[in-house]
Amino acid sequence: MPLVTSPAPTFDCQAVVSGEIKKLTWKELHDGKWLVLFFYPLDFTFVCPTEIIAFSDAADRFNELNAKVAAVSVDSAFSHLAWTQMPRNKGGLGKVSFPIIADLNKSIAKQYDVLLEGAGIALRGLFLIDPSGTVRHATINDLPVGRSVDEAIRVIEAFQFVEKHGEVCPANWSPGKDTMKPDPVGSQEYFSKANA
Repeated sequence: MPLVTSPAPTFDCQAVVSGEIKKLTWKELHDGKWLVLFFYPLDFTFVCPTEIIAFSDAADRFNELNAKVAAVSVDSAFSHLAWTQMPRNKGGLGKVSFPIIADLNKSIAKQYDVLLEGAGIALRGLFLIDPSGTVRHATINDLPVGRSVDEAIRVIEAFQFVEKHGEVCPANWSPGKDTMKPDPVGSQEYFSKANA
């Protein structure tokens, strides 16, 4: 069964939060806000720090959308902590604005179906979980290509627009662009304008 439209798999975990190793419950992690949960392969690698830094540096943008972010890999919390203590200009993370979750036994990656069994690491999965705990969006990249912070934000904005206005968002929608009424008659206003 696909995760999108289903309740997000829940878990308690150990994570690095604000430079300390802490235990987190699912309720603390997902507390009625949007949650951007993304998996990355390994600490001390190459594409991974670029993603974590990009999401961390966008913390204010996510906060404006009532959204939180958390990252997950199969490394230990001790490895995560050491990586945050390494400077960014040397491939480290420096200060990170969200929890970095340890999935040493790979159970979270299995729950979200992103574990590469043979390699024992997670693919680059990204899941948008709404305030009710439902997975609304999922993308999974192969290892060599990182994700887009702007796209994650755009998709949250689109779902929030739909929930607030009841209209749907066509391809390449971004805030301020036209949406459409989700019915055969109402949608004609969009189609006649978009395809004039």
